[in-house]
Amino acid sequence: MPEKKPRPRPPVLVAVDLVILTLRGSSFQVLLIERGNEPFRGSRALPGGFLKRVDEDVYDAALRELQEETDLDGAGLHIEQLGFYGKPDRDPRGRVVSMVYLAIAPGLPEPVAGTDATAAAWTSIDEVLSGRVPLAFDHREILDDAIERARTKLEHTALATAFCAPTFTIAELQRVYEAVWGVELDPRNFYRKVQGVPGFIVSAGAERRVTKGRPARLFHAGQATVLHPPITRPETNR
Repeated sequence: MPEKKPRPRPPVLVAVDLVILTLRGSSFQVLLIERGNEPFRGSRALPGGFLKRVDEDVYDAALRELQEETDLDGAGLHIEQLGFYGKPDRDPRGRVVSMVYLAIAPGLPEPVAGTDATAAAWTSIDEVLSGRVPLAFDHREILDDAIERARTKLEHTALATAFCAPTFTIAELQRVYEAVWGVELDPRNFYRKVQGVPGFIVSAGAERRVTKGRPARLFHAGQATVLHPPITRPETNR
């Protein structure tokens, strides 16, 4: 029998996408661009793009795309891998596999659009999850995964204190959890949980009057980076 010829392998393009999450005021927000090119021209999307050179590192490409599309410098951010996304039909231009990076950070500046983005802006997570702001490609699926990662980080790490001032009240810390988790928390139960995690927060030895009632105690972040026991979310938000 004649030897079977191997099937030609389809070309695969490698891309990078970034999910940059932050708190602005009490609003949990994501950095989105407005696409200036087809496909999905005019649609909102996560910043990202293709590798430009065969020798370009994927992480370096992510930082480059963030700089080019939003004028934000990612070198000072803690950026971690969220995962690979590679469904065959995720991009109408062909087979595209994307490595997605995630950063969750406070105090990020306003972005400025560039290259193939006609606009770049912080957008409320609620606007996206409600469907009022649809996303191009499979970026809604990617964002859902990123939000879940962020919510889990608040359960198991001291990330929430990074979004507070150097000294803060427990009520202010609670508002961080409520914004990211998208739920209202019982103040007494939250106070008990936070105080039950060794090294999470430490008394600053001062108080602040925030209402006409009793002054609220001030705290600062402790040495703990991993929370034992974790501060678990309400089951209704899982």
